Amino acid sequence: MERSRQIAGAAVTPPLLSVRDLQVSFGRAAAVKGVSFDLERRRTLALVGESGSGKSVTALSILQLLPPGARHPAGSIRLDGRELVGAAEPFLRSIRGNRIAMVFQEPMTSLNPLQPIGRQIGEVLTLHRGLRGAAARQRIVELLRLVGLPQAEQRLSALPHTLSGGQRQRVMIAMALANEPDILVADEPTTALDVTIQAQILTLLKDLQERFGMALLLITHDLGIVRKMADTVCVMRAGDVVEQGEARAVFEAPRHPYTRQLLAAQPQGRPNPSAPGAGLVLAAENLRVWFPVRSGLLRRTVGHIKAVDGVDLSLREGQTLGVVGESGSGKTTLGLALLRLVKSHGSLSFLGRPLEGLSARALRPLRREMQMVFQDPYGSLSPRRSVAQIVGEGLDVHGLGGNRQDRRRLIAQTLQEVGLDPAMQDRYPNEFSGGQRQRIAIARALILKPRLVVLDEPTSALDLSVQSQIVDLLRDLQRRHRLTYLFISHDLRVVRALADTLLVMKDGKVVEAGPADRLFTAPESAYTRSLMAAAFDLAAVGAG
Repeated sequence: MERSRQIAGAAVTPPLLSVRDLQVSFGRAAAVKGVSFDLERRRTLALVGESGSGKSVTALSILQLLPPGARHPAGSIRLDGRELVGAAEPFLRSIRGNRIAMVFQEPMTSLNPLQPIGRQIGEVLTLHRGLRGAAARQRIVELLRLVGLPQAEQRLSALPHTLSGGQRQRVMIAMALANEPDILVADEPTTALDVTIQAQILTLLKDLQERFGMALLLITHDLGIVRKMADTVCVMRAGDVVEQGEARAVFEAPRHPYTRQLLAAQPQGRPNPSAPGAGLVLAAENLRVWFPVRSGLLRRTVGHIKAVDGVDLSLREGQTLGVVGESGSGKTTLGLALLRLVKSHGSLSFLGRPLEGLSARALRPLRREMQMVFQDPYGSLSPRRSVAQIVGEGLDVHGLGGNRQDRRRLIAQTLQEVGLDPAMQDRYPNEFSGGQRQRIAIARALILKPRLVVLDEPTSALDLSVQSQIVDLLRDLQRRHRLTYLFISHDLRVVRALADTLLVMKDGKVVEAGPADRLFTAPESAYTRSLMAAAFDLAAVGAG
């Protein structure tokens, strides 16, 4: 294979990976339209753009792993000069996981839930290197230690669900590195992770790239990560590369309007100010949610997982309390406990009425006053129900809205209020984008005219530009309806744009609480300082 060519008498090393005029279509719909780029050894190329821009389809094309129905009408993908498009399957199998490896976005769907992590990594070593037995075990432990998984040797028999999100992602990286590939493709490798874990994974990828001399193809919609990691950038939109170049040049002087739009798509603005003397909506004292740990033949309780451990808080009308912390800190459990959706102990009152001890029947009239918007707009809406049925469900449960015509009119008004066309109410969730689905979820909560809305990571699954739109919408709705928000998130950039008060949680306890401005500028706790440093190091580079 030719490793270099002569140009004007000088030897020029060809790129490790060369993509030329790549086109991918699903039926008549073009998903990728003439994409071209080169990837050099030891360099990082970032493919950036919003959902649907063609980033992941481009990456899957490199490994020839396109889903059924997709085809390559045209284009070339060459690895060290060897064509991959249309190559024989035995050759492609020798490439996948060996010379080119991939780390996927969601490790829980990429790892086999029924197989121990040691066996899953071992399969890669057996397939490509023929390693088995003690030699394979030794290599697996080396890989897990390399990616920083604690107690590596003891974790070989662990199933994926017993690991945290960051630990599962480390396992995925270990599996990808098993055969020391020339190219590592990382598809949104940190999207679902906390800011501190994000920073650790990005540092790990950089260190490993240096150690193994790999080329890194990074797919993301987070420009903060791109600025931190990439040497070169391809900005994609609707299947096209609209801008390409050195990362510094693209960030400092973007030429295309879409690139400028992406760079500006950070949550902006300030939280709505709370009205002086506003009434108390929610109060909790020494709130506790302890889950028993049972063991032995008789399943006796031998301890407790203290998911929420002695939390005090108060929320007034029109106020937004941001609850932040890493996964497992107790944020979501706290939100569920405040809505009496999980059993808790301690003092809890809503609109001056004690909630502890109330039966489900006694709670029902209060339910319409307290609503929740969940993290995943894909999983929280029933795919078998129309938008009108989803949004109007609460009206049916509480016997509100009058007759069918009145209800449809009310649903239409609510959809319009969250920025959706009322004519869409007879369509189904699969016909909408992620941002539109989250607007539907907000409409479902808003239609009951609640006093309190618990927002559990409502923007984490969304592109940055859509995040910005949802933040603006939430602020606008709060201003118009004097809504009170409990906003749960690990994205401190979004929290800063919405919350006037902050509560920082770790291991079920509150480590710091107070006005958001003070905690963002002068945090007292070392843990809060570490969260801020991880979040705003990425945010700063993203803003340039």
